Amino acid sequence: MFSFRTTPLDRQEDVVLRKGRLGVLCNQSAWNPETGEYLFESLSRRGNLKKIFYPASGIFGELDADFTSLSGNYSCMGLSDCEFVPLQTGAPLNAALLGDIDALIVEYQDTGSRYDSMTALLHDIFRVIDSGTLPVSVYVLDRENICGRWVEGTASDGIPHRHGLTMGELANLFYSELGARFPLHIISYMVRPATQYLMPWSIPPRPDVPGLFTSAFYCGMILLSGTDLSYGEGTTRPYEQFGAPYMERYLSQADVSGFSDAGVFLRRTVFTPRFGRYKDELCYGFQMLPRPGVPYHSVAHALRIMRQLVSDGVSVDISVLPAVLGDTVMHSYVEGSVQWADLKEHIKVEEQKWIRKARRYMLYDDQPVRVKNIQVY
Repeated sequence: MFSFRTTPLDRQEDVVLRKGRLGVLCNQSAWNPETGEYLFESLSRRGNLKKIFYPASGIFGELDADFTSLSGNYSCMGLSDCEFVPLQTGAPLNAALLGDIDALIVEYQDTGSRYDSMTALLHDIFRVIDSGTLPVSVYVLDRENICGRWVEGTASDGIPHRHGLTMGELANLFYSELGARFPLHIISYMVRPATQYLMPWSIPPRPDVPGLFTSAFYCGMILLSGTDLSYGEGTTRPYEQFGAPYMERYLSQADVSGFSDAGVFLRRTVFTPRFGRYKDELCYGFQMLPRPGVPYHSVAHALRIMRQLVSDGVSVDISVLPAVLGDTVMHSYVEGSVQWADLKEHIKVEEQKWIRKARRYMLYDDQPVRVKNIQVY
């Protein structure tokens, strides 16, 4: 049973919400500016909230930068009757964790990318509920896509690099493709009080997506994790800058057109990561600054950055890149065996296919769009 609802959660009359055992999956973005409360605080006043599930980075994004610590202590929040349960993305989800609740309420802000760990976690939860005999109803408090409706890249694993859907629309897609039968109820983001006061990126969705523009670069710059380049991890501007110790030659080079894109300014810079790749080493590279009002295709830009380094004979390691990209044409372009015009056409066709598919799961009037003319300066 699927429903799309246009009244707030606290006005829903479902018996399971009033009398059932509730669980909530959320992070720091599930906050109401009108009440000053987090979702789990508001639900706990009903007296039937039993479990609070949270991602590996913690409810507030406060745990270790490498997401290895799962020892958050939230007893100070006065929710002694609730069990706090960390969920590690990528690890098998234990169905027993959901076995003693009747309804799961989900609210968090994703990054609009297929690489988002919370998106993967939502899919795993749907799969576990549907594949077992768990009588769990799911309520998704929808959120706007932090990147808007822009679509980027290819969908070799089912979802493109930037998908352009809201969290509720993604849930609708997962539910449909699984052929699921558990009750799923999506509550429109238009009825969220925070929508009236806060922009989608006002509260950082993750500790490594801190800034106003970070999400616009994320789905492209995350591809650099398949190389030995730094994407700024361990700095105050992750995904907004890139570099490596071996890129020193570009610091004195006035012509940086090989790395340029019509959607951004490039600022030559030096940074020192405090954790992650090249910890405590000087990295030479560039910070990307958005050009106001100019559409930006971060995936295409990231591919050109890597291609330029390969063309320049820089010893960039791209051996792990195929697993990250999931697309042979893109990888061949970086290696130099596919031309830019052919890559653009490949991306265009794949994005158009995704947009046609995504329309089946849309819950709002505005539609996904693509950057129709990827330009290079």
